[in-house]
Amino acid sequence: MTHHISKPIMRLGLGLALLIAANPLAAQIRVLMVGGGGSHDFNRWYKEEDAATLRKGGLATVTYTDDPTTILEHLPETDVLMLSNNQPIKDSVTRKAIFAFTDAGKGLVLAHASIWYNWRDWPTYNFKLVSGGSRSHEKYGPFTVTVNDSKHPITKNVPKTFKLDDELYHYNEDPAGPGIRVLATSKNEAGVTHPALFVVKNPKARIVGFALGHDAASHELEAYQTILRNAVKWAARK
Repeated sequence: MTHHISKPIMRLGLGLALLIAANPLAAQIRVLMVGGGGSHDFNRWYKEEDAATLRKGGLATVTYTDDPTTILEHLPETDVLMLSNNQPIKDSVTRKAIFAFTDAGKGLVLAHASIWYNWRDWPTYNFKLVSGGSRSHEKYGPFTVTVNDSKHPITKNVPKTFKLDDELYHYNEDPAGPGIRVLATSKNEAGVTHPALFVVKNPKARIVGFALGHDAASHELEAYQTILRNAVKWAARK
């Protein structure tokens, strides 16, 4: 049987193809990456390394800021908000805008320091967006990460196990929070495990928690880079 495609549909498809070809940025995921604060080299490993990882192959455009007061101006043109900051977001309007962003079904990637219990005056952040958090971590050193859910899009093409040097975060889920789905765990020398990668069961947004990311040993690791790209794609519903 021969299927005929109407000329109007063909013209529409051709028009869309030409539009994307003329403006390749239209197909890219718009990421707003927020860093800054102590204990980490945010410029080197987030602004430079992670941004390059996400831009590779035209996956995303990345806007980086270490000034939380600028978040508000960038959010309207953002598909995925990636928080890695180790400094407070003090402005109440910006805080409300982040929740409005997730309520609108947008993507949120919470990287390394942003899954910490940092903000005593903003408990709803950890409770609703992180569904828990970290208050401590192992001394920097080697440990093993194991993928628990190899069927999730975020773990696609990620090795079943891999080793790295990093800060093994003691993330603990809040039993009263929305809940998480653990995708990968970190195990210390004593055999104790903690979530290294998870998604938060938010009813509207797609939220990813990613505990790895102290320095070069993680950011330059292929497994880390694959997870980061997958996480952004999943959060953006791509």
